[in-house]
Amino acid sequence: MPTIFTRIINGEIPCYKVAESDKYLAFLDINPVAKGHTLVISKQETDYIFDLDDDTLSGLHIFAKKVAKAIKIVIPCQRISVAVVGLEVPHAHVHLIPLNSMQDFSFAHPKLKFTPEEFKDIVEQISGQIAE
Repeated sequence: MPTIFTRIINGEIPCYKVAESDKYLAFLDINPVAKGHTLVISKQETDYIFDLDDDTLSGLHIFAKKVAKAIKIVIPCQRISVAVVGLEVPHAHVHLIPLNSMQDFSFAHPKLKFTPEEFKDIVEQISGQIAE
């Protein structure tokens, strides 16, 4: 059975798409711990990130770097953190999370709620900053 991320890639489930290439997809987390919290995935469905081949793994991080730079332009923060947890969805992915302190980086914090319009506004701002 395809993962929820594969279903997003296939267009079966909508997402707030920030950026896309032929191999990677970045979209807003619908249960964010910070405004601009973005997930970056490989379109290759692989459960464990370190099972990705070297080219796909390095490409994922290079794609994430472009997205992170765009997030940093739009969301006031000191850093964009990168987290790989890998237990929530069995599909290799990284979290890009804006933060200003170590306390900002916690998946235990209450999730933020945004309206569809607010999500769309965040997407437009970030995607408008993606460097090709």
